[in-house]
Amino acid sequence: MSKIHFVTPAEAVKVIKSGDHVHLSSVASAPQCLIKAMCERGANGELKNVHVHHLHTEGPAPYAAPEFEGVFQLDSFFVGGNVRKVTQSGYADYIPIFLSETQKLYRAGYLPCDVAMIQVCPPDDHGYVSLGTSVDATRAAVEKAKTVIAVINKYVPRSFGDAMIHLSEIDLFVEDDQPLIEAKFAEPNEIEKAIGRNCAALIEDGACLQMGIGAIPNAVLAQLGNHKNLGIQTEMFADGVLPLVEKGVINGANKGVDKGKIVSTFLMGSQKVYDFIDNNPEVLMMDVGYTNDPFIISRNPKMTAINSALQVDLTGQVCADSLGKTFYSGVGGQIDFVYGASRAVDGKSIIAMPSVTNKGISKIAPVLNEGAGVVTTRAHMHWFVTEYGAVDLYGKSLQERARLLISVAHPDHREALDRAAFERFGSHHHYIKSLCEE
Repeated sequence: MSKIHFVTPAEAVKVIKSGDHVHLSSVASAPQCLIKAMCERGANGELKNVHVHHLHTEGPAPYAAPEFEGVFQLDSFFVGGNVRKVTQSGYADYIPIFLSETQKLYRAGYLPCDVAMIQVCPPDDHGYVSLGTSVDATRAAVEKAKTVIAVINKYVPRSFGDAMIHLSEIDLFVEDDQPLIEAKFAEPNEIEKAIGRNCAALIEDGACLQMGIGAIPNAVLAQLGNHKNLGIQTEMFADGVLPLVEKGVINGANKGVDKGKIVSTFLMGSQKVYDFIDNNPEVLMMDVGYTNDPFIISRNPKMTAINSALQVDLTGQVCADSLGKTFYSGVGGQIDFVYGASRAVDGKSIIAMPSVTNKGISKIAPVLNEGAGVVTTRAHMHWFVTEYGAVDLYGKSLQERARLLISVAHPDHREALDRAAFERFGSHHHYIKSLCEE
C-alpha cells in the first residue's frame, strides 16, 4: 500500500471544475466522503453548473437539494428513493434510458465524463482493485473519464468479472474505511407471499433467473427450496439468493452462458451479501452492457425474468416508471430482461404485482392514468401474476387479454373492469353477435 499516495477528499475534489460532468458509483458504493467534499465546495460558491450522473444511490444525495440549484444539476439514469421528491419537484432531472444502455451514454459520447468518483477495495499484489458491489455504468465512466478519483475502502468486497480495474486507471486516491450501507427488506405480507407462490409455480428446474429487489422477489425465492439446477443472470440480487446457493439449488449448471456463475451488475442487501461476493469466483460482477444485453440474456435456456409494475391496462401495457405524470423510478432493466427472456428457448417473462394499491385502488385499470409511462409494451407482455393467479397474454387478442387480466384482478373490481372492457372492445356488432351465438 505504501506506493499509493493518498490525498484528502477535499484535495481530491479540487479537480472538479464548473460545467464538469461527474459520475458517481452507485447503490451501496456511492463514495460518501467525496460527495460530502464536493458539496462543501459547492456551498462555498466555488462551483457552478456541475452535472452529476448515477444510477440510484443509497444514503444521502445532498447535491440534489434545492439549495444547490445552479450549482449541481443531477441528471440520474434512474430515480431512486433518495432523490424522488427533488426530481418530482424539478430540482433534479432524469434521463430515460434502458439500464443496458447507461454505459453507452459514456462510451458512445452522448454524455461527457470529466470526473468519475468511485469506491474500490484495497489493491491485490498485482495492482488490481475491485469496484465491489456496483459495476453498472461505472466501468464505462472509468474508461472515459478525464480524471478518476477512487476511495479505497477495506469494506468494499473484492468481486471478480468486470469489477476488476488496475491502479494505473486511477488518478487520485482517498482512503476512507466506512462500512457499506445495508438494505433491509420487510418480510413479505400475505398478498406478497401469494404472488411469490404463483410466480414460483411458473419456474422450472434448470431455469435461469432474473428478479429485482424487495418483498415479491424474496417471496418467490423463499418458495424455490426444492428446485434443482437454477442459475442467475440478473442486474441485481439481494439476500434471498444466499440460502438457495448454500443448499445447492442455485448452481448455474444449466446456463447457456457463464455456466456455474452468478452474474450481476450491482448488489443491494445486508453485509451477508457483501461478504458472499468477497473473493468468490462463483460470482461475476459484470458491465451493465453485458448483464442486461437481451441477446446475451436470451442465450440462457429457460431464462425466467420476474419484474414488477405500478399499473397495467386491459390491453397489457405495463406502466413501471411513473404514477401518472409523476416520475417514480425509471425504465431500468425491465425491458432488457422482458425481451431477453422472451427470446430464450423455453424462456418466460413475468410481470408480477398486487392487484390493488394500499388504498384499495385496482392496479389493473381500463386505461393507464394520464401521463403514465409504458415501459413494457402490450406486444412484449407474456405472463402476468397477481395474488389471484397467473395468466399468459402472449398471442392473445385484445378481448381475450382483457378477460384474462380481469380474472386475476381483485374481486371487488372485476365487475367495473368487465363493463369497461365491454365498452372498449365489445360495442361492435360482431362481438355482440358472437356472444349471442355462444
